[in-house]
Amino acid sequence: MGVQERREREREARKSTILDAARELFLEHGFNGTTTKQIAAKCELSEATLFFYFQSKNEIFTSLLFEGIDFWTQGLKKIDAIKMKPRAKLEELWNFYDQIREEHPEYYQLSAFLARPMALSNVSEEMKAEIIRRSGENFQIQADMLDEIVGNSEGRIVADLLWSTYLGLTLLQGSRTNLKTPLHPTKKELKTIFEMLARGLLGDSN
Repeated sequence: MGVQERREREREARKSTILDAARELFLEHGFNGTTTKQIAAKCELSEATLFFYFQSKNEIFTSLLFEGIDFWTQGLKKIDAIKMKPRAKLEELWNFYDQIREEHPEYYQLSAFLARPMALSNVSEEMKAEIIRRSGENFQIQADMLDEIVGNSEGRIVADLLWSTYLGLTLLQGSRTNLKTPLHPTKKELKTIFEMLARGLLGDSN
């Protein structure tokens, strides 16, 4: 291995360590509550050294966001390639949402953060365009898949319905957890909600 290649690998490994630390801190304190100084300290780096790898907290944020988008892409393409009955495929997609929330809760926090006013005010127009392009491609994969599942040309509407329903329910769970009230919808209730959605979208024959 040459010197240049070794340095590049070391650089990528250090960037990965920084992103892991940022992911953990974002989950614990939220995006606004996390500072680059905290991220650097968690990696046992100086803040100046951190800025050698990432120019700002927003660059770290967008790196994690693209990481999440890539995870979505891989999962959606895998589901799309599976041959199964419409209802089974719809459930597979719903379960994928659950997988993301359980394995990568930070991706959910990032999705919610994007909805805040001025969330991307310090992100370049070029980066915003890339976020729109890549997330739009994922949405189109879902829309095309749901066109086939539902059997009409309203896949884009169904994609919005399915994702917003799931995201809204999980945010509701989070708010009740914070308020220390009984947790619901429970896993059993989420399954019931899916059954209701599936019947409405597919009828009883699928």
